Amino acid sequence: MQYFTAKQAAEHLGVSLQTLYAYVSRGLLHAEPGKTHRDRRYRASDVERLATQRTRGRKPKEVVKAALDWGMPVLESSITLIEDGRCYYRGRDALEMAQTASVEAAAAWLWQCDEASAFGDDATASFKRLVADWPVMLLERYRERRAEDALLPAFTVASDDASTAIWQRDPVRVAQGSAELLRTMTACLLGTLPSHAPIHEQCAAAWGVKDAEGADLIRMALVLCADHELNASSFTARCVASTGASLRAAIVAGLSALTGGRHGGTTARNEAMWDEVGEIDTAARMRERLARGEKLPGFGHHLYPAGDVRASAMLARVLPAHPAWQTMLDAADALIGQRPSLDFALVAVRRHLGLPVGAAFGLFALGRTLGWIAHAREQRESTQLIRPRAAYVGARPAPSLAEGA
Repeated sequence: MQYFTAKQAAEHLGVSLQTLYAYVSRGLLHAEPGKTHRDRRYRASDVERLATQRTRGRKPKEVVKAALDWGMPVLESSITLIEDGRCYYRGRDALEMAQTASVEAAAAWLWQCDEASAFGDDATASFKRLVADWPVMLLERYRERRAEDALLPAFTVASDDASTAIWQRDPVRVAQGSAELLRTMTACLLGTLPSHAPIHEQCAAAWGVKDAEGADLIRMALVLCADHELNASSFTARCVASTGASLRAAIVAGLSALTGGRHGGTTARNEAMWDEVGEIDTAARMRERLARGEKLPGFGHHLYPAGDVRASAMLARVLPAHPAWQTMLDAADALIGQRPSLDFALVAVRRHLGLPVGAAFGLFALGRTLGWIAHAREQRESTQLIRPRAAYVGARPAPSLAEGA
């Protein structure tokens, strides 16, 4: 990784050292320790990004265009912070939460509601109706299909709008309705009836994971998938929620976005790559993929230049049992200089536990449901419709006869 000294960074930005230090204090630039305790160094990529942003700041059109491509923030949110290579849920380190927090506790934290009110054992009337009206026969058609294909239609059929409609303002009912949507997603993924049992235990039982350590790994994965700021699916969910639609509608929208190959669908692409490169001559086969013009899905993340900390946390519990898998990580680092992302780690967890093919996407979707609900609920607090303008670049209308006269 290339670095600038303070003097070099200031010269590159065209500012004084005092202004450079002001950028650091305002959080626009990150300083790292240098060779001595007084020295500071700055990543060249960070300096380049700030220089680009300062240039765009004088060009409004460029600012708007860049904001939608890993650019400047476009919405205010108090849910997730990604900073200095770490991820925080409402101020709490996501990795620390994932060590012990249940899925239900993480959901209550993200939704800012009482866990007992949302997930209490006392079944609400609506939950009883959910179980009684569960469309078992209708959902049978999706039982043998991978989660990437089955989860969206299954959840759309099985879920209901009433408990989380915009007119439902009672906070306890909204919390219970949110929990019911999460349980509905769980049942659709697993092909089971909705249950009050802890969600990670439901997953472990349905997938035949017998040991407590395996069940705990599922819990950890779900908590680490819970939210990740304004990713494509969460932004989509917020757009839908801003129209006044139900939380259920926002989840359907978020799940639709997640199925795309550039988002949650990356898990399926990584599965296919894993099958191709195998565990023999792995590095050579990965090099052949690159030579054919194919990518290595599941590696690299714009927000984690030093590596996705969520992936590292999960892989730390998986790799000791599979030393051959480390070869794939080392090869990707050597070939493209990138570390594994969340998608790769979910596939590793899926293979380590012997879960059904497609369960990596299922874990992603089920965990991210917590975040979609959190974003939709937060968006409801604003009366503003998310409605950006388009920068039209097509053919201009022909002049009218009146204008030519």
